[in-house]
Amino acid sequence: MDLPVLPPIDPMLAKVAPAIPPGLVYEPKWDGFRALVFRDGDEVEIGSRSTKPLQRYFPEVLEAVRAALPPRCVVDGEIVVASQVHTGLDFEALLARVHPAASRVRALAVATPALLVAFDLLVLGDEDLRDVPFAQRRALLVEAVQPGRGVHVTPQTDDVALARRWFEQFEGAGLDGVVAKDPSSAYQPGKRVMTKIKHERTADCVVAGYRPHTSGPDAVGSLLLGLVTDDGVLASVGVVGAFPMARRRELAVELAPLVTDLSEHPWGDSAQGRTPREAERSRWAAGRDLSFVPLRPERVVEVAYDHMEGDRFRHTTQFRRWRPDRDSASCTYAQLAEPVSYDLADVLGAGPS
Repeated sequence: MDLPVLPPIDPMLAKVAPAIPPGLVYEPKWDGFRALVFRDGDEVEIGSRSTKPLQRYFPEVLEAVRAALPPRCVVDGEIVVASQVHTGLDFEALLARVHPAASRVRALAVATPALLVAFDLLVLGDEDLRDVPFAQRRALLVEAVQPGRGVHVTPQTDDVALARRWFEQFEGAGLDGVVAKDPSSAYQPGKRVMTKIKHERTADCVVAGYRPHTSGPDAVGSLLLGLVTDDGVLASVGVVGAFPMARRRELAVELAPLVTDLSEHPWGDSAQGRTPREAERSRWAAGRDLSFVPLRPERVVEVAYDHMEGDRFRHTTQFRRWRPDRDSASCTYAQLAEPVSYDLADVLGAGPS
């Protein structure tokens, strides 16, 4: 590979803001795998956010890149998978694409094909564009990509009112918020130059158990969260775990009176003391200790979350406060705000501006 910019390089990053800032340009925040794509003729490499290679997992993306991108280029974007059962993104299906077996990779490339959504151009031909203003890089990207071949250019607008509508509407297709960019900015690898505005909501959840900290059993690693279904079943929905070390030790002491035998716990039928979700997916985590300390499901915690992926929180939640005033039976899915469904095709169809 003989390009002005060679892998591995760190992608440019974003800082978090509570609201959409005015006076910039705006794009949807895609919820997939960050991907820096390096193409030199038929040779294609895809680097992840951590610079690890991804190309072996997405053979259909390699084909799309060869069909849709210029022969020599470096593109920054996101790999996403469209759901086979609804009109949005499917992050669980995307996670499943990272599989060690080549035969499984080939089968999933057909069953749950991935797309590349491009949003920046770092190299075109022999020219390193990283010091070129973003507005010019963007214009060159729009011109360079051949549409309709598995590679899409993300929509963009300079209308802050439209960006606010995107922030509300596109969540219904599984997107993660909005990214604001300075049209005059250079591409700065590893620097938080962009601004991301993400959804955040709160929910009251049952603390159903905890996973011990890696330092030992006298500290809590993460609290396991549950929500009650319409059928009265306590479903495993995610974790919260960002606590100072001293607080982790305090929690182990505070929660000790609630420790119960697994046979008396709502998740007692899970294999080897794993949560129902972990028992289902444990074959992908060979050698990893997924066991937990079961607690009587009595304590309630309020957590912040961005959005749901199916019946679970998409990302690790953030601790807000304990809710001693709430009964665990009242922690149901009904409290969650549900975004209005939105078609991924309409997001992509918004097109580059």
